[in-house]
Amino acid sequence: MSETAPAALKIPRPEVFATASEERRHRKERLAASFRLFAKFGFDEGVAGHITARDPEREDHFWVNPFGMHFSQIRVSDLILVNGRGEVVEGEYPVNTAAFAIHSRVHAARPDVVAAAHAHSMFGKSWSTLGKLLDPLTQDACAFYEDHGLFDDYTGVVMATAEGERIAKALGGYKAVILRNHGLLTVGQSVEEAVWWFVTMERSCQSQLLAEAAGKPIRIENENALLTRGQVGSHMAGWFQYQPLWNMITREAPDLFD
Repeated sequence: MSETAPAALKIPRPEVFATASEERRHRKERLAASFRLFAKFGFDEGVAGHITARDPEREDHFWVNPFGMHFSQIRVSDLILVNGRGEVVEGEYPVNTAAFAIHSRVHAARPDVVAAAHAHSMFGKSWSTLGKLLDPLTQDACAFYEDHGLFDDYTGVVMATAEGERIAKALGGYKAVILRNHGLLTVGQSVEEAVWWFVTMERSCQSQLLAEAAGKPIRIENENALLTRGQVGSHMAGWFQYQPLWNMITREAPDLFD
């Protein structure tokens, strides 16, 4: 008796879009879902924090959360579109000045970046006060080994694009930058990737703070840290690790699609 052939395995793959309209909807849905995730994980802090997604047609425009709306309430229809001059061209709400000052310069400096995420999360902002990079202490932290920068300055709330340009310079070609006395900023070639890097970087900050409070952590050796970065720190790895979060939050909060 012959064995029955196994069914095709359900392995998530990045979507391929027939039109810019389809891709725009996809990015906006992931953006709205990501704000719900940030709320669930406690990354909200008053009106601070923003995630942006470049528009697939108007590449100097980006979609972002409306200023003053709690992350837990954001729907696709609430997102606003901002142009390169900081003007809201679609949507009913204003843009956070800091969001424009930072994200417009990051998107301009990095044509490869589709999305950028920043929030005043507890462990990220706590770690940022130390003014130093993360060490390769865990497998997860290796995603950032020699792939994140430090903006070693603080001059108040970012209100000018000149400050955003300085942040973009500190980011360079990396996937993330630590903003001293401020928090974390991560980027990716998809919304999914940028948001996953923020989630796991926040946890890596928490892990190192806990480890250093308990004793003297043992670093992963350079060769193994680089090897591990190749395994867990690629664009595809970032996109893939977001998928369980997407499945969870869309079941919990289906109204985000409104």
